[in-house]
Amino acid sequence: MRLLPVLFIFMVLPITLTKCGEAKDFVSPADVYMTDPEAVKRGKLLFVGTCAGYCHKLTPERVDALYLFDCEWKHGSSDQEIFNTVTMGVPNTRMVGFGTGFPEGENDLWKIIAFLRTNSAQCS
Repeated sequence: MRLLPVLFIFMVLPITLTKCGEAKDFVSPADVYMTDPEAVKRGKLLFVGTCAGYCHKLTPERVDALYLFDCEWKHGSSDQEIFNTVTMGVPNTRMVGFGTGFPEGENDLWKIIAFLRTNSAQCS
């Protein structure tokens, strides 16, 4: 009978505590790329060549696509929500899903998000 409490303390409790800490320890790949000037530069080039080339602009202009450098994010503002929006698109809008069809796959998408973050207004 004494074996069960010992098993709980040494096996179940550490796993549970580890799982609880994972959510706050998550670091977005965009956060890592934001510290790399070459990655941000690549993100800008990709944004200009794809996103800004067709819909989103680098300045707040009157167009039917959302301006992405302010504090208003209609479809979620976390890095993961932005990633999901770009990969899956938004139903009933012009925002099609790009998947991870960039030259370097999802790494390029994270670099685009890093570019957006480093050039966005500081929001509280």
